[in-house]
Amino acid sequence: MKNIVLIVFCISLFYGCNTKQSKKESMTESKAVKVELKNNNGQFQLYVNNEPFYIKGAGLEFGSIASVAKHGGNSFRTWRTDNGQQSGKEVLDEALKNGLMVTMGIEVARERHGFDYNDEVAVKEQFERIKKEVIALKDHPALFIWAIGNELNLRAKNPKVWDAVNDISKMIHEVDPNHLTTTTLAGISQHEIDLIKERCTDLDLLSVQLYAKILELPKQIKEFGWKGPYMVTEWGATGHWEVPKTSWGAPIEENSTLKAANYLRRYKEAIEADSLQCVGSYVFLWGQKQERTPTWYGVILEDGKETESVDVMHYLWNGAWPENRAPQIESFTINNKTAYENVILNADEESLAIIKVNDIEDDQLNYRWEILKESTDLKDGGDFENRPDVVDFTVISDKKGELKFKVSAEKGAYRLFGYVDDGQEKAATSNIPFRLN
Repeated sequence: MKNIVLIVFCISLFYGCNTKQSKKESMTESKAVKVELKNNNGQFQLYVNNEPFYIKGAGLEFGSIASVAKHGGNSFRTWRTDNGQQSGKEVLDEALKNGLMVTMGIEVARERHGFDYNDEVAVKEQFERIKKEVIALKDHPALFIWAIGNELNLRAKNPKVWDAVNDISKMIHEVDPNHLTTTTLAGISQHEIDLIKERCTDLDLLSVQLYAKILELPKQIKEFGWKGPYMVTEWGATGHWEVPKTSWGAPIEENSTLKAANYLRRYKEAIEADSLQCVGSYVFLWGQKQERTPTWYGVILEDGKETESVDVMHYLWNGAWPENRAPQIESFTINNKTAYENVILNADEESLAIIKVNDIEDDQLNYRWEILKESTDLKDGGDFENRPDVVDFTVISDKKGELKFKVSAEKGAYRLFGYVDDGQEKAATSNIPFRLN
């Protein structure tokens, strides 16, 4: 009898321990959040686990996830489930650690890269590959929205791409009932809105990507008859296709202070202004990338320093400016000419560059200069570009933003970059294209 009691006690103890362990595991087990879109008296609103959620987001691929959270963002978007440096799960894990939700991009082949949407076998193979990616990540608690492809409309002619997007969206809703689907458009037109409304009826919301022309977006949404919700998945600096050019065709990049002013205006007038249909946005780009120049689109420089545009996003996301502000550029000239005045230099002749900068906190400023060849590796749609070659130059004197220099190089197109930092990881930058005779 004693043996029977002892056996029963041991069995009870075993199951009791396992029950406790199971409860502990269930408490730490990752569970998908429920994301919904609701129409509240004509105003669209996202909900995460029944809590209202307005997207304060950034486009981010290789940038600092933690810094988005530090500055008050609540979400970021990617362009693919595996960026080559981190897996989708690793990205989502880091997002969760920092309290951020992820609009996860799904790589979908583009017609402009040679993909044929009449090729049923290739379309099916793509569908099956994407299904595996979705199933692998669908239950992660940091997952927010699935973005099916990026700018598939850019230079596309075959409307079957939208049939493929709709089929992918249907599949996602079948295997993942907790998350929404979207696709991103390069710009917006009546033709594209009509195609989406006709062929992509399964999508939950639309995503639009615009730069200087984003100021026209609220009006265009109404004119083109889009009645549903949308988000802006790329916006930011004036595009290299939207700016004035030099006489030799070099696009003139706005300095970091002018960019910051435009970020503020574009957010206020184009994103925040549409409180009925726009459910938030992702600023481009939280990090750095080479596209025409190494400084054009990233709000963060190659060395990790933050520009004034980060300050603007901090203000927009928090309602207050950061304690330390980035330096602000007042002017930048070479031989008393701005970038808009076709600067032409002679090889081996002395030139004078002057960059004038203001710092709100009166921090001690550090200056750095660089000359690059004008980029010839020119792509579109954000495709990878190689950084232009660095060009050696002779420094005659360099003091407090005044650089006397000369260049000994072959004739051609170049840019002089000025970088000014405050010693506290904030920086300003500007560049001037010039021709060398």
